[in-house]
Amino acid sequence: MVELPGRGETFVTDSGDRDAPVIVLLHAVVTTGLLSWYPVIPRLAEEFRVITMDQRWHGRGIVSEEFRLDDCADDVAALADVLGIDRFAVAGFSMGGGTAQLTWRRHHDRVSALVLASTGSYFGRAGSGRAVVDQMAGSLLRLVRTPLRTISAEALDDTDISDGAWALRQVRSTRLSRVGEIGDELGRFRSGEWLAEIDVPTAVCVTTRDRVVPPSRQQLLVDGIPGARRFDVAAGHACCVLQADVFGPVFVQACTWAVDSAGAV
Repeated sequence: MVELPGRGETFVTDSGDRDAPVIVLLHAVVTTGLLSWYPVIPRLAEEFRVITMDQRWHGRGIVSEEFRLDDCADDVAALADVLGIDRFAVAGFSMGGGTAQLTWRRHHDRVSALVLASTGSYFGRAGSGRAVVDQMAGSLLRLVRTPLRTISAEALDDTDISDGAWALRQVRSTRLSRVGEIGDELGRFRSGEWLAEIDVPTAVCVTTRDRVVPPSRQQLLVDGIPGARRFDVAAGHACCVLQADVFGPVFVQACTWAVDSAGAV
């Protein structure tokens, strides 16, 4: 747990060589930093210092009165301050891709590169509420049928259980009673008007079999961000976990290209 001064506590993992280029990984909705990224962390950590964090209202993330993606983006910069990191790349999957874009917009002097996976310049229409999250989370939300109980830190850290049981605990650690408010905020997100201002190397991992964020919507990022490079992933929306063998190699390639390109500038 890491305290962000004036903001609150969040759960953070920090892997790899401390002197390597830093990449902050931002997770999808109704997941946690580890649940979205655990399959790919070991491979990324061979080249980068890899940081994950639980975003607000998710897992052991900051508990606040409201859920705002702007606050999530500011939390990324605040965490970098606490860890003594000046410049960093940001990678985001689905909801995390929206947070990543906002992190660049609000802290462009800190962000060296972007990797945007299975995400777009918008998620849905404003006011769509729970419907947005229901569509994006899909089967993960449908796993939660029983009354919610508080999940202890010990239970979340317990790996002496099946992968499925561990993943379900991660999902249940999110504030599912308020998913409608999360969905409303996702419905308000729009970056199309300022995509052309993004001036850092940007890799876009397009999940070509995605039924949640259609490939055509993901392509808007490629078309809108100057110099963006497309990396195709022949998989669906939950591929960061359920099809990690397909997603992982392409994502690592995208991260390497983006960070190397930033270093060459």
